[in-house]
Amino acid sequence: MSKVRLIPFKLEEVFDSAAEEIPYGVNMINAPELWDQGIRGDSVVVAVLDTGCDAAHPDLKDRIIGGKSFVGGDEADYSDSHYHGTHVAGTIAATLNDKGVAGAAPDVKLLILKVLGDDGSGSYEGIIHAVRYASEWKGENGEKVRVISMSLGGPEDIPELHEAIQDAVANNILVVCAAGNEGDSREDTVEKAYPGYYKEVVQVGAVDEKKQLAEFSNTNDEIDLVAPGVNIVSTYPGNKYAKLSGTSMATPHASAAAALLIQKEEKEFGRTLTEAEVYAQLCKNTVSVGLSKKAEGNGLIFLRAQEKEEAKQNNSAVKAVN
Repeated sequence: MSKVRLIPFKLEEVFDSAAEEIPYGVNMINAPELWDQGIRGDSVVVAVLDTGCDAAHPDLKDRIIGGKSFVGGDEADYSDSHYHGTHVAGTIAATLNDKGVAGAAPDVKLLILKVLGDDGSGSYEGIIHAVRYASEWKGENGEKVRVISMSLGGPEDIPELHEAIQDAVANNILVVCAAGNEGDSREDTVEKAYPGYYKEVVQVGAVDEKKQLAEFSNTNDEIDLVAPGVNIVSTYPGNKYAKLSGTSMATPHASAAAALLIQKEEKEFGRTLTEAEVYAQLCKNTVSVGLSKKAEGNGLIFLRAQEKEEAKQNNSAVKAVN
């Protein structure tokens, strides 16, 4: 098998401190409204398959539940010799601590699985082993991975990787993948990257702050939804922060949203949701931004707070009666 690499992305800027704790993307998907209801991803484990993570970063040090390297050498060393994985991890789960940045699910626990090295590349074998490891992993208190987040890919359809993902889904794990950054700014063309194009995964495209399709975002008939992916501020190794653009940045927004919905809906249902039910809830919590289905799928993630939705419905009913 050939190598797999980070989906091409753009490093916009690196800085020592963030201008504001809650990045625009976290606000755009309406995550803070769920935080106000006590829904912050508590007890949900998300496995991040990427370049590793700076576990000492002040916004991430309390979020990591475990990790392993699949790039050779010391398996216990999942440090980030690149920076992409640290940025992705921060968008998912950076702690809400009145400084730095906050991730969309700030109480989530992260399982860091390093599958890409300092040049942003790794082996398909390593990724396959990592997916299977995440599927079988159990924490000290019986925790299990509920979401796998992968901001990586390539043009090759690898049957062994597809099978590993299918097995993860069968094990009730939602697999979230970047759509890819080979787009041509057109909504009617087709660009494919794997594993994003597999039917079993949640394939995430990117929009900008104005909710317009990012010029680089792949479009195809398997796009499930879109999320903010342009000029995303998140954590960077060495206690720093960075602004990056790519569907790699949209993907962790979707992974975090899924974690929030798992906590919210399982509390309401009083039971563990299946992968299909989590996927359905994620699709339910989207809004169209006026793009074609090949570009936006079900639409932009927009998390709905239950109480406000019920209030709106009740108000509508009263108006109808009057």
